[in-house]
Amino acid sequence: MSTKKGIADSIRHFTPAWFAVNMGTGAVSILFSVFPYGDQNDTCRTLSTVFFALNLLLFVLFFAATITRYTRFPTTWSVMIRHPKESLSLGTFPMGAATLIGVGTTLLHGKYGFGGRAFVYTLWGLWWIDVALSILCCWGVIYAMITKQSHSLQEMTTVWLLPIVTLIALHPYSAASALTTLAFTISSVSIGLTLSFMILTIYLHRLIVYDFPPGLSIVSSFIPLGPMGQAGFSVLVIGQAIRDFLPTPGNTSPFLGNAQTGEIIFVLCVCIGFVLWALATMWLGYALLGIQNVVRRTQVPFKLAFWGMVFPNGVYANLTVALYQVLDVQFFRVWGAIYSVFTVLIWIDFRGAVFEGHRGGYVTVPDVEKEYGKNERVA
Repeated sequence: MSTKKGIADSIRHFTPAWFAVNMGTGAVSILFSVFPYGDQNDTCRTLSTVFFALNLLLFVLFFAATITRYTRFPTTWSVMIRHPKESLSLGTFPMGAATLIGVGTTLLHGKYGFGGRAFVYTLWGLWWIDVALSILCCWGVIYAMITKQSHSLQEMTTVWLLPIVTLIALHPYSAASALTTLAFTISSVSIGLTLSFMILTIYLHRLIVYDFPPGLSIVSSFIPLGPMGQAGFSVLVIGQAIRDFLPTPGNTSPFLGNAQTGEIIFVLCVCIGFVLWALATMWLGYALLGIQNVVRRTQVPFKLAFWGMVFPNGVYANLTVALYQVLDVQFFRVWGAIYSVFTVLIWIDFRGAVFEGHRGGYVTVPDVEKEYGKNERVA
């Protein structure tokens, strides 16, 4: 009886933030597939495939737990939406799914030739579902922040970025219906990146006025690497796709039909990608300064929030490697390899800490129904 009650409690308190584990595992899978010193090596491909399989398994388990949670405890959904912290982690779901779609396209189909054309169109269909969920997360969560939640500048952290980064993660994996896919991708990345700059401006103001976030909140200092790194990589992919796509046959448009348009846009995208890499590096510096500042004064216990570090660091490493592939500058190759190894190491460390934490009881999530009443507006 106690076992059943324990499982029911675990399901009831299952937070969307667990999909950050998917994001981090997916980022590690991507890094193995692009590692600059062995991307054509069977060992790296095998490791990438293993992490993809693990990520898929975790995603299915987390998705099943999520469906069970809101089916058995339907009031939890409305309470979660009104929660000023847990609701922000809804964005981890479509981003976790995006890593699966990306590796499925570039590794399983691109390098192994798995599934043929039918597999590509299946992934493309899943990509569109992910687009819809990302839009719902971005607009829906921000609307809830405005109308159903109360926030203050002093309590603000970069977790505000999570529902926004979903739009940036939608770079065009599939070549199916390229023009339509590219149009939606450019629009979503533009909106997501613009909103990210707005949030980061507020966050910098918050740092100057109130110091670094205290305690466990300091872990969120790495999140800015996510929108900068992912947007930079997305822009590079968009530039390469446009260069390959243009000019469109039979098109008389001075833009789409011009043979030089694709090359010009590609050069601009590489420049933008480098600028975003530089900004990500700046935020990495502030994150490291913040971590040492807080850790010197207080003890920060391991909790689920630490998994939010893996994906931002992973996409930063991925952008660094992508810049090496485009620019053929050895600095990016070396730094990309070093940072990829660092990201894998923190994934390994956090994986072990999660297992130890379940035994020791310190991997915890908020009980939102106790913290906020069922019919009470979050204040």
